[in-house]
Amino acid sequence: MNRVYLVRHGENPANITKEFSSRYVDYPLTPKGVLQAEQTAEYFSDRGIHAIYSSPLRRAVQTAEIIAGRLGLGVTVLDAFREIDVGELERRPPSAEGWAYHNEVLLGWLNGQVERAFPGGDNYLTLCARMRSGLEEATRGRRGQNIVVVGHGGIFTVTMKDLCPGVDMRWLLTRLQHNCAISELLLRRRGRRLVGQVVRWGFHEHLHGEAADLVPGVPREGEPLPGDSQ
Repeated sequence: MNRVYLVRHGENPANITKEFSSRYVDYPLTPKGVLQAEQTAEYFSDRGIHAIYSSPLRRAVQTAEIIAGRLGLGVTVLDAFREIDVGELERRPPSAEGWAYHNEVLLGWLNGQVERAFPGGDNYLTLCARMRSGLEEATRGRRGQNIVVVGHGGIFTVTMKDLCPGVDMRWLLTRLQHNCAISELLLRRRGRRLVGQVVRWGFHEHLHGEAADLVPGVPREGEPLPGDSQ
């Protein structure tokens, strides 16, 4: 069994503009995001971390490198941990209509519409296969180790239904994955399949001061967006 910490990246401009960002839109951290990553690195300083993995997107790599620098470790970048690929939606300006469509697709996945795909992007099956392949690689040959995976709230949250049998998704979805939120899993192998257990989800109590001034990852109701018609 291994302990895996899923860490959402620090704040980046797309969190503020509410742009979709999985392949083409790729910002670095804001100064607040850097501070969040530094405080997260401090949290892990006495957790006995053995390895750090990251999504290839800049905000995740930068967060992972800050944590790794504090711990004296390297970072292994895996494309498997990239955020949900929303395909053509990412090329459009953020809008209430686009976010409503995004949320509709994700809700469909959780209700069993697993083959429904974002045009040019992921469906539930491809997303779960990606996440599983990343975790397989991150835990290969390891036993009793503590592993950090820096990535994204979307892929982390949605795939828990597949990875952790019996997990209460309604509870999970009420726990927002804020920037640099940490979720803790125990991963064990059941036959040939990795099976997870959620220990803690989306906690961010390690953040303080300016770093704890958290920006919601999704638009608030009625929030104007650049792609909305005037």
